[in-house]
Amino acid sequence: MSTKEEHLRKPEWLKIKLNTNENYTELKKLMRENRLHTVCEEAKCPNIHECWAVRRTATFMILGNVCTRACRFCAVKTGLPTELDWQEPERVAESVRIMNLKHVVVTAVARDDLKDGGAAVFAETVRAIRRKNPFTTIEVLPSDMGGVYENLKILMDARPDILNHNIETVRRLTPRVRARATYERSLEFLRRAKELQPDIPTKSSIMVGLGETKEEIIEAMDDLRANHVDILTIGQYLQPTKKHLKVVKYYHPDEFKELKEIALSKGFTHCEAGPLVRSSYHADEQVNAASAARQMKA
Repeated sequence: MSTKEEHLRKPEWLKIKLNTNENYTELKKLMRENRLHTVCEEAKCPNIHECWAVRRTATFMILGNVCTRACRFCAVKTGLPTELDWQEPERVAESVRIMNLKHVVVTAVARDDLKDGGAAVFAETVRAIRRKNPFTTIEVLPSDMGGVYENLKILMDARPDILNHNIETVRRLTPRVRARATYERSLEFLRRAKELQPDIPTKSSIMVGLGETKEEIIEAMDDLRANHVDILTIGQYLQPTKKHLKVVKYYHPDEFKELKEIALSKGFTHCEAGPLVRSSYHADEQVNAASAARQMKA
């Protein structure tokens, strides 16, 4: 196979506009001063300049920046974590207050070294944000926490506004793409979250461009809907380093438009689909109803 065949050239629609205005620099300074991590930086998200500089939103990554899993698509560092900082929830909550965020996404590295998978720190982060920011809606994006029901219950009892857990790819490619996670376990995780708190929307995400077929994408949509998932995001996989899986195909924006239409026809209440869409992309727009509901109750 030639080098040209192995490494596809990025198409024009994947060009990213860099913006390092005052919002961007202030947000970066705030994160460093509070010793906070963001998945925006650790996972090399292509939307960091739009979110930080224009929308002034960020996805906080708690429980350190070293993951116990080595998924072949992800740029987050892998190893044995040593960090477990019980002051972190308060620092995240205070940063949300300073930034005056209307919506916040909290994710974490996988912590298979912890019995609860990090659920207690996750839940305390939700509660801390609620105390200091009563009108801020909160989306959580955990790993499968080992598939342990009690761990999920700890998190859901804190009542985030959205529970987001990504299946990442189609059933056939899961063993190759993800580490220690299984397709069925992720579906079960999403189903059980809905069973625990039926009124809390659930959400998942699929990357395309890894060699899946359109039929397999549609099958994944059906599997998510069968497990009562409400919101779906679909984005283009981009190879973060040469050590990671190669891109097999770059999807055209028109193909994403078609996938979005299919998803909505299947009953998802909201679908973001596009070349640069990531799990947290425009997440604030997905909870307008939840935000209004919280203010009505206040």
